[in-house]
Amino acid sequence: MASKVIMPKLGLTMKEGKIVKWYKKENEEVKKGEKLFSIETDKLTNDVESKEAGVLRKIIRQAGELVPCMEPVAIIGDANEDISSLLNEVGAAEVQEEKVRPAEAVAAEGKEAEGKKEKRVKISPAAKKLALEHNIDLTELVGSGPNGRIVLDDVKAYLEKRDKVKTTPAAAKLADELGVDLSQIEKDDRIRKEDVYQYYRDRRLAEIAEAEDKRIEMTTMRKIIAERMTDSWTKAPVVHFNIRVDTTRMKELRQQLKAVANITYTDIIVAITSRVLLQFPLLNGTVDGEEIILRNYVNMGVAVALEDGLLVPVVKYSHMKGLKEISDEIKDLSYRARNNQLNPDEITGGTFTITNLGMFGVESFTPIINQPESAILGVNAIVDTPVVEDGNIVIKPMMNLSLTADHRIVDGAVAAQFLAKLKEYLENPALLLL
Repeated sequence: MASKVIMPKLGLTMKEGKIVKWYKKENEEVKKGEKLFSIETDKLTNDVESKEAGVLRKIIRQAGELVPCMEPVAIIGDANEDISSLLNEVGAAEVQEEKVRPAEAVAAEGKEAEGKKEKRVKISPAAKKLALEHNIDLTELVGSGPNGRIVLDDVKAYLEKRDKVKTTPAAAKLADELGVDLSQIEKDDRIRKEDVYQYYRDRRLAEIAEAEDKRIEMTTMRKIIAERMTDSWTKAPVVHFNIRVDTTRMKELRQQLKAVANITYTDIIVAITSRVLLQFPLLNGTVDGEEIILRNYVNMGVAVALEDGLLVPVVKYSHMKGLKEISDEIKDLSYRARNNQLNPDEITGGTFTITNLGMFGVESFTPIINQPESAILGVNAIVDTPVVEDGNIVIKPMMNLSLTADHRIVDGAVAAQFLAKLKEYLENPALLLL
């Protein structure tokens, strides 16, 4: 029996999905569990599998369309089954009609533009001869003859205007040899030989390089990132803070745990920061209108760089988890983020975010707050640095931490106290045992 295929709801926060592509064509056989189409949500791309076997009788919503959750996108049934009642129910005829008209219009516009592009310049033989003798680009001429035809007087007027350009004799001679239109060189005073050569060189470079501006459509992920970063930048008056941390003992801790688990600096920082945040609830809070939401728990977002964007999967209740548990969860979330295997609930609900650019050699940056959170911590590269210790200069592995905080609820003193306490714990990880 024929049935509707609907846009699935993949998480509590998902409201709509964009169809990226169909893996099957109309009237093609579909097996149960086989990939049917791919959808893109706020930040995730997921493949949707067919829940039943049959034939893809009708694709209702095409690739590129944004479809609300639980709305029909296709019909699957037997090859010879009558699906007219389902088509009427979902209004597939109207949907198809709406799609055809714009496509025809676009095709017509394309042919019209192509026709215009191939349209020949109307010019009299005498005017053309004079124009070619003076290396004039015919497309730059404006015709005053019948039907816009370029006549001899139009070329003479162009030359008269061009000849008014102030130039040295050497520049005029070089321009004639190189076929350079002096009127195209913008200069307030007299055009000299070197100006002509520079213009010619730049034009030749552009021709050789085949310079081209390519426009690509933003992915749904990139659109959401752009919207949220702009919203964050305009909504929250932020202050940036930096502090240096000696990572000697963090390095020792990693080495000691190496036989048990592959602990990273990010893992250690997430674990310690989660504990410290409980002492500074404003940095773990949220502004909601004229109220401040304070929490007695920490959901730590950990930024993961992708080829075409950024995801921030969340380690829920990170303040209650041990170092190895946090490490395993971050590795799992990061892997699935890079392979489009996260569900929407795993990238929502964060209360604070950590973003690490240290592996790229970055020593300082100013991260943008992931709204509606009130702060974000940037982790930088560890650099061997000369420091003074007990009156002696020694080399220490130092790391900068870059904090961005929402000044609406986090004052400078509070942010400074938070960083000081975080520095204390990071430089003495054994304090976690207390």
